[in-house]
Amino acid sequence: MLDQYFTVKPEGMDEQVIQKSRFIGYVKRVETEAEAQTFIEMIKKKHRDATHNCSAYMIGEHDNIQKANDDGEPSGTAGVPMLEVLKKRHLKDTAIVVTRYFGGIKLGAGGLIRAYGSTTSLAINTTGVVERKLMKKMSVTIDYGMLGRMENELRQSDYILDSTDYLEKVTFYVYIVNGEEKQFTEWIINLTSNTAEVAEGETEYMETEVPNP
Repeated sequence: MLDQYFTVKPEGMDEQVIQKSRFIGYVKRVETEAEAQTFIEMIKKKHRDATHNCSAYMIGEHDNIQKANDDGEPSGTAGVPMLEVLKKRHLKDTAIVVTRYFGGIKLGAGGLIRAYGSTTSLAINTTGVVERKLMKKMSVTIDYGMLGRMENELRQSDYILDSTDYLEKVTFYVYIVNGEEKQFTEWIINLTSNTAEVAEGETEYMETEVPNP
C-alpha cells in the first residue's frame, strides 16, 4: 500500500462549449479496470446520441493500467490528451469520459487536443482532488486527572483526535501518520511520565482536499 497518493473525489462533472461544440466531462474514482469500463459504458448509454464519447483512465498503485480511447476522433487528439492530464495531476484510480456534441465547426488536431484536455481539467477541478494518506489509529488511555492536559496537547498537535471514551479511565483514539508509532508513543510517555497505556489499532486511508492549481 502506498503511504500517500492523489485521486479524485467519488464522482463529478462539468461542461463547456468550444466553437459551438458541447464538451461534457465526467469523472469517477475507480479501483479496477472493470469498474472503469462499466462507468464508460454508462456514460455512452446516457449520451448515445453524442458525436463522440472519448475516455481515459489510470489505475493501480504504480499506474500499471493506463488506457485512452479516441472514440472516432482523429488518433491521439482526445483520449491521449485526457490521459496526459491525469498523469500531470498525478491522479491514481481515476476515470474520465468526455462527451462531445459536434457544433458544425471543425477544430483541427490542435484544437481538439486543447478542447479535450481543458474539459478534463475543468471536470477534475469541479469534482475535486484529494490526498489520501495512510494513517495508523492509536489509543491512549489515561487517568481522569490528566484529561484536560492530554486533550489540549492532542488538539494542538499535528495528530488527528478522532474520538474519546469515558469509562473507568479515559481513552483517546488518535490518527497518526503511518510509521510514526514510535515517535508518537515516546511523546505520550514523556507527557504522562510513563503513566499512559498506548496501543496500536488499524491502518487506513484518510482524505484531505487539495486546492485546485
